[in-house]
Formats: sequence, C-alpha cells, structure tokens
Amino acid sequence: MSSVIRFPANPTLGSKAGAYSSPQGAAEVVKTFNTWAFKREQPSDVGLLHEVVGAAVMRGVPLSFVLYWGKGPRSRMGEPDRNCLDFLGKLAARVGEVHAPGALFHLVLTDTHARLNGHPEVQIRSYFDDVKRAAQSMSFGCSHLSDVVAGAGPTSLLTEAPSAETLARLEKCAAKWYRGDAAADEAARRYFDLNMIEKRAIEGMFPSSIFVTFNDSTYRVLFPDRLPIFYMYSIRRGVAVKPWFMPDGDEQTVVPPQPAVDAAE
Repeated sequence: MSSVIRFPANPTLGSKAGAYSSPQGAAEVVKTFNTWAFKREQPSDVGLLHEVVGAAVMRGVPLSFVLYWGKGPRSRMGEPDRNCLDFLGKLAARVGEVHAPGALFHLVLTDTHARLNGHPEVQIRSYFDDVKRAAQSMSFGCSHLSDVVAGAGPTSLLTEAPSAETLARLEKCAAKWYRGDAAADEAARRYFDLNMIEKRAIEGMFPSSIFVTFNDSTYRVLFPDRLPIFYMYSIRRGVAVKPWFMPDGDEQTVVPPQPAVDAAE
C-alpha cells in the first residue's frame, strides 16, 4: 500500500483576502502559475484560489497541488508521462521563484478507476509503480486513491444524480476506455457514483490544496466542491490530452490555445 500524506486543515481558509499578512505577496504567487502558459481555462473560483495561496504565504509553507493520475492502455510509463511530470515541475519552479517554500505536487494514482475500467491488476501495479518512482524522484508525493478513501474514514453514501449531459459525456468515455462486462451507461453511472465518494475523501485529506485537472470545466461536478480547481494543460501549452491515454511517441491532439494573457484573473 502507498503512504498517504494528510494535509492539515488551514483555519484561515474562509477568511477574506485582507486578513492575510501579505495579500500582495499572495497575488504575486498566483501570477506565477495562473497564466495561459499552464491553464487551459479560468480556475473554478479565483477568490478561493487566492485564499488558499494566501494561507500558504502567511504560514510560510509550500503551496499544495493535488491531482488525479489515471491509467490508460499502457502498462508501463512512457514519454508522455515524463513530459507531463516535467511540465508540472516547471509550474512548481515558477512558484518557487516568488514563494521560497516552493510548491508540492501530490499525485493520486486512480487505481479504483483502473479496476472499474477492467484493467488487470498486474498492469495497474506495473504502470503506477513506474509513475510513482518517477514522481518521487522529483520530490512529488504519491498515493493510491483507494488508500486516500480508506484513510479519510467513513463517508456518506448519499450521492447526487448525474445530469443528462454529464452522463452522456461519461458514457462516451466509457465506450472508448471501459474494458469490463457492463454496458457503457452502467459503467458511466458507477464511475460517477465512485467519484462522488472520492471527491469528499480528497477534500478531507487535502483541505488546503489546489486541485489540478487536465479536464475542462464541463466535468466540474466530479471534483472536490470545496477546493479551487485549476484546469491545466497536460504536457505543454495547447495539449490537454491526459498523458496516460497517449501512445508513446504518437502525435498529440491539441486544443486551441487561449489568448496570450499573463495575469491572475
């Protein structure tokens, strides 16, 4: 089992930005990464993003980023994965230029999603072991999502029903990547329900973090409600495909780049 780092709750979150000892300093930190060089669209809640950053500045601790890292067809790590880790490292370096404690990325390896999608256990272990070794060599944290959920303790089983639009998107993904025996609509609903439990566990274990995703905001419902969501490119500006879905050495699919605005909106 992988170790899970529980990030302490920050009592300052929920305060207004003016309560921070150096709100200007927090704004400068935000500007280092909230740019079109990294983001594919605006964060979910810019005000909450500033609160999280301001709290880290005030406490003099690393700025915490947490993200899901999934599994695609490959059973071993490849060049796209390394490129993605390097891109995350560039963002962390940008933060460190202004915020002396730097930035800490924590990868949550989504073993639960891989099992739901029907990947053999040996392939799940092989791929995630590769990613974990590479990430830890860059001083990134790593946990398996199953361990995060277990470490968070009991959570409510109550879940919301997905909208028709959300379910349609998930069904499309299931039709492409799901390898199990269920129908695509059933697999999509299982995935949705699983995410409703997991996003509460992430909130509990990483309450002072920024949640990073390579998805766009149409999938917002799947991510933690009480954390700011940073919608990010995956390996470079213009590329939003998740690295675990990229074949090694293949041409990458790109999304149109956003305007070259370098500000913390």
